[in-house]
Amino acid sequence: MFDGFNRRIHYLRVSVTDECNLRCVYCRPEAGEDRSRRGRMLSFEEISGFVRVAAGMGVDKVRLTGGEPLLREGLPELVGMIAYIKDLAMTTNGVLLARFASDLRRAGLARVNVSLDAVDPESYARITRGGDLRDVLAGIDAALEANLRPVKLNCVVERSPSEPDARRVGEFAAKKGLEARFIRRMDPARGEFWPVALSGGGDCPRCNRLRLTSDGLLRPCLLSDLAFDVRELGAREAIRRAVEAKPRSGAACACKLYAIGG
Repeated sequence: MFDGFNRRIHYLRVSVTDECNLRCVYCRPEAGEDRSRRGRMLSFEEISGFVRVAAGMGVDKVRLTGGEPLLREGLPELVGMIAYIKDLAMTTNGVLLARFASDLRRAGLARVNVSLDAVDPESYARITRGGDLRDVLAGIDAALEANLRPVKLNCVVERSPSEPDARRVGEFAAKKGLEARFIRRMDPARGEFWPVALSGGGDCPRCNRLRLTSDGLLRPCLLSDLAFDVRELGAREAIRRAVEAKPRSGAACACKLYAIGG
């Protein structure tokens, strides 16, 4: 599939839940969220059916996201339903990863990205509003043991990888033989975002992705309010419209990134 700017669209990010067990300062409010569409969460059958249609139209890369995807009960079952995808990955905060890494690998998950914004326990707890760094480190080790490779670390920064917490994350990654990616904090309301080093993320001229939210909206761009309801339109028509409507670049929007899947 190619959009109106001749970009090949073959990457689908699927948010399986908007819930999270952390409240990172750059992502969620300290309390209270709008979950007006929460009762409409897609079933595994609906998700797998959509992925099957998308694969038939050229999608060969799928990433499961959230919120925190491991809060979705039975997630390894969904992985098994779509394990035919050539590149099947997941982004997680890692808190529950030690519990599920082996089951996910057996089900067919290939690799994981783990969000890690600090390796100092106090800094990590402050950024995540109460998270326990030990859980994440155990999850990273479990992922490596289960051969969910490569394990990549996603570190959000204010401006630069030279910031103290980010620098320590980079040192930790180097010691563990992992790849660290530094993602500059976005401001959807102002339309402010930057490319992610060593990744296609945030690089609009190379964008190759669509995003399916947990409640069934297909979004052609992370920083855009455009969305197409897959239940109303059907998978094929929603995909066709989303590809056709993909904007040249992101812009100011009312997006809530945790509800889209980042």
